[in-house]
Formats: sequence, C-alpha cells, structure tokens
Amino acid sequence: MSLIKSISGIRGTIGGQQGEGLNPLDIVKFTAAFATVIRENIGNKQGRIVVGRDARLSGEMLYQCVSGTLIGLGFDVINIGLATTPTTEMAVTAEKADGGLILTASHNPIQWNALKLLNNEGEFFDKATGERVLAIAEKGDFQFAEVHDLGHIVEKDYTDYHIQQVLNLKLVNKEAIEKANFTVMCDCINSVGGIVIPRLLKALGVKQVYELNCTPNGQFAHTPEPIPQNLTQISGEMKQKKADIGFVVDPDVDRLALICENGEMFGEEYTLVSVADYVLQHTPGNTVSNLSSSRALRDVTRARGGVYNAAAVGEVNVVAKMKETNAVIGGEGNGGVIYPEIHYGRDALVGVALFLTQLALLRQENPTLTVSQLRATYPPYCIAKQRIDLTPDIDIDRLLNNVKTEYGKLPDTEISDIDGVKIDFPDRWVHLRKSNTEPIIRVYAEAATEELAQQTADSVMQEVLKMKQ
Repeated sequence: MSLIKSISGIRGTIGGQQGEGLNPLDIVKFTAAFATVIRENIGNKQGRIVVGRDARLSGEMLYQCVSGTLIGLGFDVINIGLATTPTTEMAVTAEKADGGLILTASHNPIQWNALKLLNNEGEFFDKATGERVLAIAEKGDFQFAEVHDLGHIVEKDYTDYHIQQVLNLKLVNKEAIEKANFTVMCDCINSVGGIVIPRLLKALGVKQVYELNCTPNGQFAHTPEPIPQNLTQISGEMKQKKADIGFVVDPDVDRLALICENGEMFGEEYTLVSVADYVLQHTPGNTVSNLSSSRALRDVTRARGGVYNAAAVGEVNVVAKMKETNAVIGGEGNGGVIYPEIHYGRDALVGVALFLTQLALLRQENPTLTVSQLRATYPPYCIAKQRIDLTPDIDIDRLLNNVKTEYGKLPDTEISDIDGVKIDFPDRWVHLRKSNTEPIIRVYAEAATEELAQQTADSVMQEVLKMKQ
C-alpha cells in the first residue's frame, strides 16, 4: 500500500491501514486540513467547495468521505459528479466558489486515487499553501460545525458549460471542422473522457466518431497513461476504420495524445508543439513549458517571433511562469495544453478543438494533408527517460550540485538549476531532478535521434555514478 503526500494533494492506493494507503480515515483527515486552510482565507462566511471526480471504482467512496467531511466543517458542497479535471477547475470560477477538490489519480493505475486541491481561481495550490495543508493534517486540529451550521449539497453538471466555453474560443472554427468531414477515433479509458470527448467532437461538427473505451465505469481497458506502449488498440484500428486522427486522454482528461492516420504516435510532446504553432500564427506571443519538455516548442516559438521560457516541472510552476511572461499558450510535454484564453489549467478539450481547427484550415490549402505529414513539419526530436537508483543515505542535492559545477565548466553549455539540473548542449539537453518520493534521480535527455538521446542520458548517468562513489 502507498500513500504519497505532496503540496498538490494526497494520492495513494486504496485500502490498508491508516497512513499506509488511501482509506476513509486519511481521506477525512486531508479533506479537513484542506477545508481548514480555505476557512483561514474566507473567515466565518458560508464557504462553498466544488467537488468533481473521474470514473474510478473508488470514486464514489472518496466522494462520500469528502462531501461528509466538508458538510461537517460547515461548507456547502457543489457536487458536479463525473467531471474532468479542467471542467472542475472551470466550475470553481463559474460558481465563484472558495476552492475545489478533484478526486482523481490522473494517469495512475486503477488501484490508485487522489485528492487534488484547488484555490478559488480553480488553480492548484502554491507551495506555501500546500505545505500549510500538510502541516494541519499532521496536527489534526480541526474545528467542526455545530448542527445549525452544517453545510449542504447542491448537484450540478458542468460538462456542457465546458464544451460551450471551448466552442466560444475565437481560434476554434466549428465551420471549418464541419466542412473538413473528418473521421475521428477516440480512446477514453472508460473514464470521464467517455462522457465529454464524443460529445465535444459532435458539437464541433465531426459526423463520424469511432468510440473506444468510452463507457465511464472505471474498468480501465489498458494502463491509463497515454504513452505508446499502452495505445496498441487504437493504433491498430486507425487504418482499419480509415480515421483521419485519433485522440487519447487519461482518466481525468487533462492530457491529450494524438494518433496519426497510419496508427503511428504523433508524440505526446508534440501535442503542445502543434497546438502552440497554430495559436502563435494568429496571436503572436510568448510560450512556456517545463524543463523536461521538448525543445521543439522553443524552436516553433522563436520561428513565430515569440520568446520561450522554461519553468520547473509541475503545472503550478508552468502557470506561474506563464503569468509572469504573459504567455499566450503553454503546458507540459506530457500532452498538457494550457490556454489562458479559457483558463489556466491543462485541458484536453481545448487541445482537441484547436488541433482539429488547425488541421481543417490546413486542409483548405492542401486537401490531402495527413496528420503524419503535419507531424513531419515540426523539428524532429527524441526523448530518452531513465533513472538513477541511489541509497537513502546519498545526499542527492549535493550530488546534483556537483553535476552542475562539473558540466558548467564546459564551453557552449547552459546550466539551469531552478528544478534539479538541466544541461543544455547546442544540439541536445539532459535534465536531472530528484524524485519527491524515492531515493532516485530522474534523467531525461533529448536529441535529434533516439540513439543520441540515449547516449546523452547514459553518458551523464555514468558521470553521476562516478561522483557518488
């Protein structure tokens, strides 16, 4: 059993003893700590919290524990039921609520679930606020409401609201999509994407939609993370159904992977790259992604006359950097598109609509253009992902500082230490950062070929292993 506590929330495997897994006692404790922090911000007024969840088997259990706790603390619960993460984020601001809770473990396997914490802007807690929640949970000092001050539950559905907000975006062209007469396939992992993605596609004017794993029963048809090894089903059916494009989402629909017409992966890294390229054509400006995301976004941004900035890994860090630099679009290389015109959160619905618009408009100029041909227009990069396992007694911070010092001596090399150590060579990069939960260093490297990316990662890893001896 696992229980992982971080500034963005609590996640764990279902069951086990208190403190060893995500069970009712721990759910109540951390929900109460979250609500206590909200109470500190709003004072004695009647608080309102939006709660949405994905379709995991444990979701109903989590919701009952969460809603009961919030009511017991004197908060009204706006229950939006089965809802995506971005839908929940948007519901917080639409309701002018004091915060939100998303019950989802995102791309984690079926035995996992989590509480994700939102502020009154529908955005994830910053570090200081997250640490405050953890401290209160550890102390366990909660003030529950008396009988006349208990909260209430209001049931609402925000799916159609979210879809309409996407349709209202200036850069979403429903007419062009409808005229393109696309055949689209989607794999929604039997979670909330199965509710919203087919409905979105039809609202955008797509007449032929092939649905895979769209029954929101929580019985994941494959490992949920939308990476190539988990997407063999949709990849195999793309040619058979003669689909123009395939869309794959994770259980809470904040990540989007694209499948080409030939069944090949467009590449999660290139979801953001492609959508950003379209946005930058029409609204020139700056972009942001995290340090472990592809250099292709930087290249596309500069080609369109903008400035690219990198943020520390984590959505809250990317959002902060986007606000600081007034970025017109940003996100993360895991398929997470953040488009401030609608809200500051990763949103697969936005990614679908903008990508389909881009493809439809390009087909007006070149009717035979395929998704794989579009992919070939972007800078070719490959990422290798590795890890260095260390013993708990190793001082990882000191080790990473040694890496920074040694590689900083090399000519034509740029070093960033805002999140671990990133070494930028002229034609490639490698990023090393410590795990928050294990004595390991995660190593990501990118280069023009898979072989060179792997060689780069291996070379730096060997140097790190020498330093620890």
